[in-house]
Amino acid sequence: MNALRPTLLAAALVFTMAGGQAFAQNADKLPRAKVTLVAPPMVHPHEQVAKSGPKVIEFVMTIEEKKMVIDDKGTTLQAMTFNGSMPGPTLVVHEGDYVEVTLVNPASNAMPHNVDFHAATGALGGAKLTNVNPGEQATLRFKADRSGAFVYHCAPEGMVPWHVVSGMSGTLMVLPRDGLKDPQGKPLHYDRAYTIGEFDLYIPKDANGKYKDYATLAESYGDTVEVMRKLTPSHIVFNGKVGALTGANALTAKVGETVLLIHSQANRDTRPHLIGGHGDWVWETGKFGNPPEKNLETWFIRGGSAGAALYTFKQPGVYAYLNHNLIEAFELGAAGHIKVEGKWNDDLMKQIKAPGPIPR
Repeated sequence: MNALRPTLLAAALVFTMAGGQAFAQNADKLPRAKVTLVAPPMVHPHEQVAKSGPKVIEFVMTIEEKKMVIDDKGTTLQAMTFNGSMPGPTLVVHEGDYVEVTLVNPASNAMPHNVDFHAATGALGGAKLTNVNPGEQATLRFKADRSGAFVYHCAPEGMVPWHVVSGMSGTLMVLPRDGLKDPQGKPLHYDRAYTIGEFDLYIPKDANGKYKDYATLAESYGDTVEVMRKLTPSHIVFNGKVGALTGANALTAKVGETVLLIHSQANRDTRPHLIGGHGDWVWETGKFGNPPEKNLETWFIRGGSAGAALYTFKQPGVYAYLNHNLIEAFELGAAGHIKVEGKWNDDLMKQIKAPGPIPR
């Protein structure tokens, strides 16, 4: 048997290599589609149900290192981003498609970067194959072999936490080819899709208790890591800034519309809640191959993952969407608004008596 082992191993290697070559050749023969990415909370146009067979879907993501203001007090973060936004853009494909990402690290940047796709199989989620120094770019292709909403993030050796909490994460959504379904297999459709990327930020303070401002990424590194290791965020924000999704920046919808809310957190656990609404259908773990849960008041997103929830709005008004750790929402910034237009339904809610003096 030992004498046969080298032969068997050689045969297995030839079979594996042949299979790998066939795999690549099949992908090379597929039609290709280029997608222009958009900044969150928006999601690029996409088919909810695939109208054709698998494709190679091409994306380009450019890394941008820049200083960002993260609250209304002028506090700054030396941020690292995909395409200039926190979170990075949401990429949408269908199960069976090939994701082909060109990662660009301009020479004007200071740091090496890469990308780890939680949806991918092999080579640290692609991180090992996308290490790019300033002035370099690399192209990665992988098969989207399972459906769901998945986090992607930067993962350079020795610097992963710093890059992630400095803005470098986003979501890849792999839809089933026949679209989303309820537990009975009935199709589920959405009229709008929004991305909410939640970030825990760690801004150092000076001796007087004021947040520091740094001229460069390198200058901010030591102090930031020291604060990070205490595991106490200075800010917890949606989409890169306190108020990024409130007031004039609020998400919008209309009564009768169904909205898909894609929520990611690459580092910490979170508990999304829609005040005045519900999760009609919720993929708490973000995996569309599992049946969604129904009528949730609050759902749980594990750190390092993305979840998705569908809700059909029934009443007009301003809905608060927040992390229901209320301290993190109201004190640290993890909250947004959804403004909904339409006609009020008294049957669902009505004030019977306005506030007034207690009768004697």
